[in-house]
Amino acid sequence: MITRRSFLIASGLTALASTRVFGANDTIRIGVIGAGQRMRGLLDAADKVGPRYEIVAASDVYAPHRDAIRERSFGLATTHLDYREVLEKDIDAVIIASPDHWHVRMAVDALAAGKDVYLEKPVTHTVEEGATLTRAVRSSKQILQCGMQQRSWSHFRDAVDMIQGGSLGRVVQVRTYWWQNYHRTRPPKAIDQQGLDWKLWLGTAPDQAFSEEKFYHWRWFWNFGGGAMTDLFTHWIDVVHWAMKSDQPREAQMLADKYIFDQWDCPDTIQAAFRYPGFDVVYEGMMNSSIDDGGLEFRGTEATLKINRSGFNVDRERVEEEKNPALTARSVLDGTISHMENFFECVKSRKEPNAPVETGVGAARAGQIGNLAYQHGGQYAWPAKS
Repeated sequence: MITRRSFLIASGLTALASTRVFGANDTIRIGVIGAGQRMRGLLDAADKVGPRYEIVAASDVYAPHRDAIRERSFGLATTHLDYREVLEKDIDAVIIASPDHWHVRMAVDALAAGKDVYLEKPVTHTVEEGATLTRAVRSSKQILQCGMQQRSWSHFRDAVDMIQGGSLGRVVQVRTYWWQNYHRTRPPKAIDQQGLDWKLWLGTAPDQAFSEEKFYHWRWFWNFGGGAMTDLFTHWIDVVHWAMKSDQPREAQMLADKYIFDQWDCPDTIQAAFRYPGFDVVYEGMMNSSIDDGGLEFRGTEATLKINRSGFNVDRERVEEEKNPALTARSVLDGTISHMENFFECVKSRKEPNAPVETGVGAARAGQIGNLAYQHGGQYAWPAKS
């Protein structure tokens, strides 16, 4: 059976040289870039790791977000409109949770400034950015942890060990799904436009008028995000890539539409299929029904493993007409906490993190290929034919 240790060794993950020597009790000095809702969740997770970090500086284009970080740091953190000012501070690492279209630029600048990086998913906004980000990480001495927290979630790690160890037999189909309901979410607060630098928020995106819908739901507009395929599917396909040791689909098909949220660019209802060497992956989901939430099913010749963020079940194929449950496991800790702990440990030890750059690039790329299929009549071959 393949263990976590042998998986790391087989993947060729190596330690990196340190730019600062940490003592066991030294505090990691953090810069915050992009201080909205997701950043609050990440910092909540970091708080549960223990007193290992302090926020030195924070940047956001919206004043209330900056004020919230200053308050969280008990007034100690400096706040900035331009993220580059954060990179000039005496900090060890940055946590980046900006909209997707800023991810690579901010991460590359942070790496060049000698800072380690926790980068939210999807780590790239386009397929092309993958090479740029990978090159920046691998030509530096810095740590970059992709925000693919399943990589540090104990029951996901155990499930991957089982799959790679052959417990399911041969796996030829993986089903992924994620349903959410945006109609059931609490209406956001009105934006104080006097406190928002909209032009800076847009960055390299085409100039356009301010829109609260785009500011709050930017993931569903092509200029800033990639819809469900890069917001939700990217988590699950990363688990598939990890378990199956294959991270590039040969082709994608996607049947999708905007049935509910016509104001978005991205489809709200999706059925997609991806062909990898020797197995297929399917995804389905919609944004107006949350029953069943999200999860994966690895279907093998000997058993099927069903997993989500609460735990997993393994059921063997019928023996004498009776179902034979093989194993059940339940999660006891949010994987984001473990993932942040792994990042902090790697900042100090200079070891490769659980979710290195290649994993984030591969997961984002799969979702982006799915979106390319949607944009090209429902089907797309990879690599793209010239």
